[in-house]
Amino acid sequence: MATSYRDYTSPNTQFTYDMRNNLFFKKDDQNFIDALGIAQLNTLGNSSLLDIFLTTGNVVEPHIHQNAAELVYCIAGEAIVSLINPFTNQLLNYHIKPRQVANIPQGWWHYEMALTEDTHLLAIFDAPVPEVIFGSDILRLTPASVWAHTYCLDEAKVQETFAPLTQTVVIGPPVGCQQQGPLPDRATSSQYPYYGYSSHLPDSYGYYDTNYMQQGGYGQHPVYQQQSGYPQYGTNPSHTGVYPSY
Repeated sequence: MATSYRDYTSPNTQFTYDMRNNLFFKKDDQNFIDALGIAQLNTLGNSSLLDIFLTTGNVVEPHIHQNAAELVYCIAGEAIVSLINPFTNQLLNYHIKPRQVANIPQGWWHYEMALTEDTHLLAIFDAPVPEVIFGSDILRLTPASVWAHTYCLDEAKVQETFAPLTQTVVIGPPVGCQQQGPLPDRATSSQYPYYGYSSHLPDSYGYYDTNYMQQGGYGQHPVYQQQSGYPQYGTNPSHTGVYPSY
């Protein structure tokens, strides 16, 4: 934990927070991300969290965190965590189940794909304000002419291919995608040992608050509206603090 000079006698000191009050991104009622950072819990040191809910085939799009490492912990369901090792140029795919983790070093290209319904992941960062660069932004903001010239591609085809990318995707495929066929190749490249952890565990280990769900808490967040630039923490209107940038 980072050294803190906070006045812990202040009545504004916070020691607890309900992450359901801070929606980071929502694709639909089953695919969304809640966030916790120093703007939500002011006693945090060098740490922050993303609470990720996905259904089969949904992907937290390829991206990098230029200022933080990320530890992905599987609470429920199953997921493939994929990353490229920049020192070996090797694509690594780690199949994680409940109570298993995958670690992504700072600045490494990576993405996560759910393999089951009701997949629940917790992403833990070693920074109070983790920064991000999403793949969809790199693709859509770089001119088609640059892609074509640099890699000797057909500029018209590049432009046509990337035309549907009009905003940051975050969780893909985008709503309304008509793409058919099997899930992307996810053949494991890891030698991850399986220790007999059961994937038939109670849903999220009792994480869900039944009363809260009956009141329309989960899955009733306002639909995320993409702003210019990167998405921000604190987009939920009920949250008073806006997180600087994610």
